[in-house]
Amino acid sequence: MKESSTVAALATLLYDFLPASGNNATAFPLAARKVGVGALWPEGYSKGPGITQLLTATLEQQRSRFCPLILEIVKQSMTWRSKREPLSRAELDELNRLLPGVGFKIPDLLDPEFLASLPGSPVAPAPQPTPATPAAADPAVLKDLRQRLQDLGGLSPQTRGFAFEIFLHDLFKVYGLSPRASFRPRTGEQIDGSFELGNDTYLLEAKWHSAPTPAADLHILNGKLNSRPTWSRALFISYGGFGPDGLEAFNRGKSSLICMDGYDLYETLSRELPLDRVIARKARHAVETGLIHVSVRELFP
Repeated sequence: MKESSTVAALATLLYDFLPASGNNATAFPLAARKVGVGALWPEGYSKGPGITQLLTATLEQQRSRFCPLILEIVKQSMTWRSKREPLSRAELDELNRLLPGVGFKIPDLLDPEFLASLPGSPVAPAPQPTPATPAAADPAVLKDLRQRLQDLGGLSPQTRGFAFEIFLHDLFKVYGLSPRASFRPRTGEQIDGSFELGNDTYLLEAKWHSAPTPAADLHILNGKLNSRPTWSRALFISYGGFGPDGLEAFNRGKSSLICMDGYDLYETLSRELPLDRVIARKARHAVETGLIHVSVRELFP
């Protein structure tokens, strides 16, 4: 996942900021203790894995203290490295570049006067690639996908579920959402797929049943979400829709889950609606109203 990659890059960058031990004034465990996450420093780890574990655990368990932790590391580093190789402008520029990858910007570290006081030259920003235009704008592609969706109903139950997953993978690919096929991240756990929308990664659950999906299936997917970082999201696509008991239960609770049904898919394709906007609007509506499933027809009248 993108966040895990960013944490690994942050750990590599911060490695030379402080020692891991042997210093009573400046060290990673002391910085962690100073901001209230000292228990998350893993004793017995070597320095590199220790930093990675500290950052990961803080994001997952004490997210509000992540920025204070980074600030304290920088402050202590300026002291510790003042008699060595001082902390450089390039290192802070790289730190500021990486932090949005875990959802943060720290104003104190972006202050122009502070950055100008650091030795070295600023790092020139990397040119941003022009986003590729999704092929979904081609009406012929949409027509083919719509026909494939209709043809799925004629398949046997044994093959229909797998074919539905392949269809969804191709659908997300057409709309430029970087889909991943079905995978098993842990023993005994099956994920039907994942995709990216903006800076968010979504797990995907797909069911092709003529009957509405019951509450139990929603609880299973929500359980997978609860075992992951707090910023995780999921999209449940049930061709036959959802039972009112399940929607009622989740509409009253906290969840990062949103839902689509077969009619939503057909509306998206037949009206040539951008799938990324459909999902984003469903997510926004869920945040604003607490309703995890509102039809595409209602969202795009």
